[in-house]
Amino acid sequence: MTAGRRGRRLPRRFYRRDPRVVAPELLNKVLVAGRRAGRIVEVEAYCGAEDPGSHAFRGPTARNATMFGPAGGLYVYFTYGMHWCANAVCGDEGVGVAVLLRALAPLRGLEEMRAARLAARRDRDLCSGPAKLCQAFGLDRSFDGADLVTADRGITVVDDGVDPPPAPATSVRIGLSAGADLPWRWYVPGDPHVSRLAPPPLRSPGAASPSGFQG
Repeated sequence: MTAGRRGRRLPRRFYRRDPRVVAPELLNKVLVAGRRAGRIVEVEAYCGAEDPGSHAFRGPTARNATMFGPAGGLYVYFTYGMHWCANAVCGDEGVGVAVLLRALAPLRGLEEMRAARLAARRDRDLCSGPAKLCQAFGLDRSFDGADLVTADRGITVVDDGVDPPPAPATSVRIGLSAGADLPWRWYVPGDPHVSRLAPPPLRSPGAASPSGFQG
């Protein structure tokens, strides 16, 4: 993504579909927030009432209300008492489905990202995880409910002409116990910014409770 290739914002109809369709199509789109931009290289789908790994599995709450809002909203939540994670809301209003943004390849605003992510030793580590990318982009609760379509809070997702990979890599989702067997994670094969390349092992039913990276 260059200064002469800013891209076009994704329309609401892009998000108003099943998250398992939206997720792989989000790969290689670009998250833009102010001067910072990163190419989406890893995502996970969360499917509401049919998905025990989803925050929306048991219905709407004060915490997950944005998930039940209009498609194209940004659902940002706090987890582990220290991290923020961001999701693109999908489907019809009231359904509660979304795509978790798991990793980005930084494109622009790297100085700001480095300042926000002092723990990152390499640029490839700036956004190589859902909490890392939120920290690098300065995303917190104040962005929950932002509209990615209108960019009302300065954050959006754009298509700059780079197609999704024709055969994205897939695996089960990371860090879950409930819904851990569902293969709803997609990533760009071989991209060095992906949080984890190899599929994680499935946890036993009695393992740790679902992580905050949806759960």
